[in-house]
Amino acid sequence: MSPLSDAMTASARRKVCVVGAGYVGLPSAGVLARRGHEVILAERDPSRLAKLLAGEVPILEPGLDQLLAEGREAGRLQFEASAAKAVVECDFVFLCVPTPQGDDGSADLSFIEAAAAEISPHLRAGAVVVNKSTVPVGTVDLVTRIINRSDVSVVSSPEFLREGTAVADSLAPDRIVVGADNRRVGMEVAELFGTSGTQVVVTTPTTAEMIKYASNAFLAAKLSFINEIATICEAAGADIKDLVWAMGLDHRIGGEFLNPGPGWGGSCFPKDTQALVSISKDLGHDFDLLTAVIESNERQFDHIVDKVAAVVGDLSEATIGIWGLAFKANTDDRRSSPAVTIAQRLVATGARVQAFDPTVSAKDAAAPDLAGIEICADAYGAAAGTGAVVVLTEWPDFLLLDLDKVGEIMERKAIIDGRNVLDPALVRLHGFSYTGVGRS
Repeated sequence: MSPLSDAMTASARRKVCVVGAGYVGLPSAGVLARRGHEVILAERDPSRLAKLLAGEVPILEPGLDQLLAEGREAGRLQFEASAAKAVVECDFVFLCVPTPQGDDGSADLSFIEAAAAEISPHLRAGAVVVNKSTVPVGTVDLVTRIINRSDVSVVSSPEFLREGTAVADSLAPDRIVVGADNRRVGMEVAELFGTSGTQVVVTTPTTAEMIKYASNAFLAAKLSFINEIATICEAAGADIKDLVWAMGLDHRIGGEFLNPGPGWGGSCFPKDTQALVSISKDLGHDFDLLTAVIESNERQFDHIVDKVAAVVGDLSEATIGIWGLAFKANTDDRRSSPAVTIAQRLVATGARVQAFDPTVSAKDAAAPDLAGIEICADAYGAAAGTGAVVVLTEWPDFLLLDLDKVGEIMERKAIIDGRNVLDPALVRLHGFSYTGVGRS
């Protein structure tokens, strides 16, 4: 492991293709353009490409619109429908395509395979193909076989971006990991993104692929651990806020990912933990610890539903308000969102569920994941006539609401704070009953 030096970051401008304009591809392309490289972003989805060509950003990610606009205005960022056309003159090609969870829990590599087959005949000699998507062990070998070019290198460089802070994470990464059989090629890939002082790990492709899965599995385990502790705190009468603060002061533990909540979700943790369990089984190992983490997370969803039932009684006769549907604040991503999962479990009990999220509008109501959920125009609409409001996404907007107005339009003044973002004393001062996670 070594830090990038100023000399490394002063490398010559390179021609780069990024395949896939999603939550990984868009920030990656924008940051590569900011670094001074010539970037072509290939996106085959017509509606998403049309938005990009019109100067719009198809996802919510703070700072991304400015970053992409800067690249376009500087002439360093272009968009193309065909990956085959986009890669022709490029030195580096980043594959940033989806790797969704398959029916058996393993990663679905069909998008990776299709992209590799499409670009193979069009890559220039000496090009480097970089797997940026989260992929299981052995995917570099798989892509190498599909491309089948002795004059092309294939490496792994997993992303560690957090949705909501992906631009900042890309501009100032904690570390850059590259899995390459040729160290020189690995360092060339690292230098594309790196800033002075950034720690670089150049290792084998297999190790790089494992680093990504191990990192996400550990963070998921940390979240499930603190949710279990929160449940014990509720039974014992302890305060999770003070407990987390004291635990985090130990430098061996740290305070990150120790905030209890409704469970973990999003585009990475659910599929990556399941994929690692699947990988382990394929290698002859039962990863019982990680399986328990996943099971704990499933219980947490039901734990929140039970909290609602404890407040309102018979859920089949209740109207419940939901504040937040995105899996976390500062993103519009609802993939495997705990908020949506809990809302759907409430719907399944027969409850009437009405929800508000600043990234969801009436036009989204027909989305399959929102079936049975009434989408409201604002947080007050979601609270109107309800027996309880459940906070499931930590949007700062919810801290600014007029609680007296909220109380006046509710049937019962009750708030279940699934994110522990509200001040219990303030909520109770306004006449509400308050239920948090791991605190009274």
